[in-house]
Amino acid sequence: MTKKKVALVLSGGGARGIAHIGVIEELEKRGFEITSVAGISMGALIGGVYAAGEMKIFKDWITIFDKSLLFSLMDFSFSKNGILKGNKVLEELQNLVPNIDIAKCKIPYCAIATDLKTRKEVVLDSGKLFDAIRASISLPPLFQPFVLDDMLLVDGGITNHLPLNRVKRMDGDILVAVDVSANIPVTKKYPKVIESTLEENELKVLNKLRKFKLYKPSKKKHQINYLNLLTESVTIMYQKIAEQSIEMYKPDILIRMPIDSYNILEFYEASMIIKAGAEAAREVLDRY
Repeated sequence: MTKKKVALVLSGGGARGIAHIGVIEELEKRGFEITSVAGISMGALIGGVYAAGEMKIFKDWITIFDKSLLFSLMDFSFSKNGILKGNKVLEELQNLVPNIDIAKCKIPYCAIATDLKTRKEVVLDSGKLFDAIRASISLPPLFQPFVLDDMLLVDGGITNHLPLNRVKRMDGDILVAVDVSANIPVTKKYPKVIESTLEENELKVLNKLRKFKLYKPSKKKHQINYLNLLTESVTIMYQKIAEQSIEMYKPDILIRMPIDSYNILEFYEASMIIKAGAEAAREVLDRY
């Protein structure tokens, strides 16, 4: 039986992007062959790891990614350029996956970033894999921008949150989009680690994140401060860009997870998030 070939597009979403692993596994389990991948932010990371043929190594690492490791990798800068430098986590990742040339990936791959100097979308489909990933994950104001050549690069979602028009697609390929930051209601429970299991030093870091509204929204739903005003505005922009992309390019299969399912920094929920991604894929593929 001939496998159905898939051109896969992966959105951003911080820790929610780990769900892309579950989606990919479910597609392969059902006999789909992923022949190309494009992504932004966390989608660029998962897509890049997959394109390089290192998904198993990455999954093994991320699923034992405990809370202590998460907090140890948070190199806070609290500078005018960003709250996190992002160097520690990239160094950790480079210990897992070699920084190969994109041309040497097993399937065509591209990451999307945004150049602050020109205010234009940048398609990174050549050069070093981790340069592309580092550029695409630079979500302002969380991560500092990444300098590449003469460009000052930040998160690709600012210009193209769901790059359906950038993935390499051959005749007959099924266009599959995965949006893990979708503006859809939460209709079921997403299991999470009980916060009481956190150690004292971890809670201290968590309180820093809360101060900047990075861990979870305030119980006061409409409380406004500088950072949550910025992040909520950016989120709305991302969702509108994704919706416009879906309307314009009409993927054959659209798999979505609600933005309120998991927080962007809940990486220690990796196993649960992977399962949630697989379940979201199953629900859609059963109807396909």
